[in-house]
Amino acid sequence: MKKTPFITLEKAREIIHQIPTPFHLYDEAGIRANARALKAAFAWNKGFREYFAVKATPNPYILKLLHEEGCGCDCATYTELLLAEAVGITGHDVMFSSNVTPEKDMRKALEMGAYVNLDDATYVDFLEKLGPIPETVCLRYNPGGSFSLGNTIMDMPRDAKYGMTEDQMAGAINRLMKLGARHFGIHAFLASNTTTNEYYPELASQLFRLAVRLKNATGADFRFINLSGGIGVDYRPEQPSCNIQVIGDGVRNRFEQIMVPAGMGDVAIFTELGRYMLAPYGHLVSTVLHQKHIYREYIGLDACATDLIRPAMYGAYHHITVLGKEDAILDHVYDVTGGLCENNDKFAIERSLPAIERGDIVVIHDTGAHCHSMGYNYNGKLRSAEVLLREDGSFKLIRRAETPMDYFATLDCTEFTFHN
Repeated sequence: MKKTPFITLEKAREIIHQIPTPFHLYDEAGIRANARALKAAFAWNKGFREYFAVKATPNPYILKLLHEEGCGCDCATYTELLLAEAVGITGHDVMFSSNVTPEKDMRKALEMGAYVNLDDATYVDFLEKLGPIPETVCLRYNPGGSFSLGNTIMDMPRDAKYGMTEDQMAGAINRLMKLGARHFGIHAFLASNTTTNEYYPELASQLFRLAVRLKNATGADFRFINLSGGIGVDYRPEQPSCNIQVIGDGVRNRFEQIMVPAGMGDVAIFTELGRYMLAPYGHLVSTVLHQKHIYREYIGLDACATDLIRPAMYGAYHHITVLGKEDAILDHVYDVTGGLCENNDKFAIERSLPAIERGDIVVIHDTGAHCHSMGYNYNGKLRSAEVLLREDGSFKLIRRAETPMDYFATLDCTEFTFHN
């Protein structure tokens, strides 16, 4: 399957005339359509809510856009809570899923009235110390062992630092009820970037059965099951893509088989998707600066791993399109690199692409999630701008590019003078 950019060469040039490359560009129309498709797929559940994983794309314009489509925020830190609050997203529109949690962070979540998702049974003592126990508390589950679909091991929960055992959950629930908690939620994240329609239904099945067992063991009133994230995207053109309607129908089938007969048909389904919500609707737009001809052919971009670290960190694949050459023959083989003093600063290795010249504009696909947010400043490289492409074709700068003065801003500069 061919990957097609959501911008043309002409539109890219129009934006670049005002905002120099590199920059991350987000497609408002695609984001909104995707949020609506997710909501429709789970419309059978009256309490359904998507809590967008803020860590994926922590920009207030993105959070506001998604909030307009009915999404809340999944926050993990004090700073992410401040970001949600600045957009006007508070109360039960926020899910606070944290681990190794500082007291400052937990206090802020409680102050905002967020749902608090406890990562460990010892956090009951933590909550009690901080003041009144919230009326509704969520607990994070780790089943241990491996998580499999058929004969395929998807991930190894036993190796994850997150969550608690079933016995620990039961003990925590009993203690929380004595301290005043009245309602509960269950949360788990067992596999990442799955591109099968079976992951969510199988995860839901495990959590639904867990909820029934815990209800029978403790008498607790469960109000929601949080399926967290894990639905992936097709980074490679040949990969299958998830069908959210099929996924929603699969979860519904398990819900009706397990929850309804147990008298739990009013329990809400929550999700905490980041990659699925944003990744396909982001491009890293960059300009070709140099060519190099040695033992391989190299194309050097004005972007580097500080703008997109996933290929360097994980060996992750991101598709590349040369704008204006979408239909050209892929008869050249290049390593596509940035300018860091690290040999792993490569967006592609021995990738078949059309002939590329200096000044060409390239789009690196699927950078809408976990890309700009993972940026850094090694080599004194400065993090790039973020731009929102509006539904009407206009565009808005939603985060300016860093400057050298930003890089120096946290130094104690009383002894030094920097000239920009």
